[in-house]
Amino acid sequence: MPPFSLAHFTVIDADPIALIEAAQIGGFDAVGLRIVAPFPTDRIIPVVGDPTMIRRIKSRLADTGLRIFDVEAIWLSAESDVTALEPALDVAVELKANYVVVAGRDPDRGRLAENLSLLCAAANIRGIRVMLEFLPYSEIRSLAEAIALLKDVGPANAGVLVDALHLSRSGGSPADLAQYDPALFSYMHLCDAPAVPPVSEEVRSEARGGAPLSGRRRPLAR
Repeated sequence: MPPFSLAHFTVIDADPIALIEAAQIGGFDAVGLRIVAPFPTDRIIPVVGDPTMIRRIKSRLADTGLRIFDVEAIWLSAESDVTALEPALDVAVELKANYVVVAGRDPDRGRLAENLSLLCAAANIRGIRVMLEFLPYSEIRSLAEAIALLKDVGPANAGVLVDALHLSRSGGSPADLAQYDPALFSYMHLCDAPAVPPVSEEVRSEARGGAPLSGRRRPLAR
């Protein structure tokens, strides 16, 4: 049985300590911790820049035997400053996370590629793997688009995060993964949702509130 990590989005209102405790009760092996607000309007419990909270997280992890699997979610936009994101990468290192989840919402493909390249370089020197997630309501909408962006960027160490819901809603299928190097896919998101997709205008709301297990993660390779 491969290890399972409870993503923060599954219980989005939980603070980091409550998230760890929920994962312990649920029998998970790890948690994915949200330490960067994806959008300016999103509100999260501060972790970056709060040494007291970081100590509490470490202590609760030690008590439960769980670990931080990945941190999220960096959405690269036109306003993104990769240098300003480095403290979040440092916290990921301090918490011994293996991965950082990244998504693209910058319509300028050249700028998005440049920022992704800078972020991958900053993560790589810290020993963290960037996992680029495609979402039908982002600027990187499909598996093929994510693969193409990584080819343009040519990072030393990055992969693609496949969410079963986003794969389905972008018109893809599990068979599509066979076209690509398996080393790209370190782990995936497992979700439950209706087999019939919603209308296109409701894809984002479904992903953010209509699929109750959309944050459950199952590592595919270690």
